[in-house]
Amino acid sequence: MILITHMLMGAAIASKITNPILAVILAFFSHYLLDLIPHNEYPVENLKNGEWNNALPDFLRVILDFCLGILLISMLSGGELIIYICAFFAILPDGLTILNSIFSNEILEIHNNFHREKIHFLKNKKILSFWRILNQILAIVITLIVF
Repeated sequence: MILITHMLMGAAIASKITNPILAVILAFFSHYLLDLIPHNEYPVENLKNGEWNNALPDFLRVILDFCLGILLISMLSGGELIIYICAFFAILPDGLTILNSIFSNEILEIHNNFHREKIHFLKNKKILSFWRILNQILAIVITLIVF
């Protein structure tokens, strides 16, 4: 899923769960739940592979996606700090994956393998892009309704 989907889910969780610790935990794990659904992603292979000379387009996609997420959350929320914290924790697993390409260690490698192989197990299955995109749109719409 793109970052905005994860961020909106984290923000929606924060808007409904009154216990901030539980909200943060649920926001973090919502990332994996959303990634189980077949979806398309924009390419960030240069970031994942540590190819920093060619990474500018990837950085721009991530920054634009992140900024749009923050903008939409700020428009929909009352600006409560917990909402932004949960949005951050909802995208943290992708951040850990990128961090693994920079500072690889055993814990980050275990997470990376879990995220890529166990959670994204449908990534290489033959599922039409139409359904992958529709799943992402539905996830955003449902999240906005909950929010």
